[in-house]
Amino acid sequence: MNLILTGDHVEITPALRDYVNSKMEKISRHFDHLIDVNVILSVEKHQQKAEAYIHLRGKDIFVEVENADMYASIDSLVDKLDRQILKYKEKNIERRNHEALKNQEFDHPE
Repeated sequence: MNLILTGDHVEITPALRDYVNSKMEKISRHFDHLIDVNVILSVEKHQQKAEAYIHLRGKDIFVEVENADMYASIDSLVDKLDRQILKYKEKNIERRNHEALKNQEFDHPE
């Protein structure tokens, strides 16, 4: 997993970088086929904004969260990402199992 952390009008401190890395480990535990993760942290007036672009095989996921606290917005971002990735994973498993040969009906010649 390639993690790219960018700050827009925010200085990315080592503490903030470590916090984002530790939170992204939660996502990589649930789904280990992540290719790229871009996280953009920004400040607009009094709103702290966190965005994430995740590139998976066959799909890109985008999540955006605004909150008054940067750490709270990162927590919400990771929760939303986790839900979307688990949904993608379940659909992928369901599709794979549904199309398996053992689940298909065949006509038996008589």
